Amino acid sequence: MTPVRVNAVIQARLSSTRLPGKVLRPLGGKTVLSWVIRAAARTHNVDTVILATSTDPADDAVAEEARRCGAAVVRGPLDDVLTRYMLAVRAHPCDAVLRLTADCPLHDPRLIAQVVGLWRADPTLDHVSNILGRHYPRGLDAEVIRTATLEEQDQVATGTHREHVTSDIYTRPEAYRCAGVVSAVDNSDLRVTLDTPEDAELLDAVVRALGDDVPRWEDVVAFLRSRPDVVALNAAVAQKS
Repeated sequence: MTPVRVNAVIQARLSSTRLPGKVLRPLGGKTVLSWVIRAAARTHNVDTVILATSTDPADDAVAEEARRCGAAVVRGPLDDVLTRYMLAVRAHPCDAVLRLTADCPLHDPRLIAQVVGLWRADPTLDHVSNILGRHYPRGLDAEVIRTATLEEQDQVATGTHREHVTSDIYTRPEAYRCAGVVSAVDNSDLRVTLDTPEDAELLDAVVRALGDDVPRWEDVVAFLRSRPDVVALNAAVAQKS
């Protein structure tokens, strides 16, 4: 029997609108991007780790840092992120893709592995994630998309769906089979993604407290719950629609 392969694809570009260069920002002596690659590489049920960035010369530094961290690299259109995912699938064939973004440095490989494991238990699912019923802090998002479903999306998706890659899947439960990993406790009010200077302040505080090893998501939550002053640093930041 041919082994089922799940490859991690991390999307990244340097030209963030609210915090340019954020994926190469230092965090605990490492770049934010390196934190994400490290978490993906330590996820036991993920095969190849791939960075999908753009062909814009500004992203040369992103590609170089990814290679330094041991990730494969594919490059494609700046704004058509879905095409970048398809380039990754063609260069590194797999049965499903784990979608991660490079601005979420506190990923826990154990949580990622739960999402991947749920898909591996039923590979007919089109989409598995921990965002359908969001209970985890924003910034721990992990999604698995069946490759055949991704290929279908490449044929039909237009507009913002090509930028957000999976939005035309999980918003149409009548067309696609989706499943989710949900925590028993709702911590969705917490924000550990990086999109603004306020987010950067919070992440710096978390790493100063917990160290620069791969964190357990429970430890991140426990620290934040014990420090409302830290939570307040980015509590007013609105997530982009």
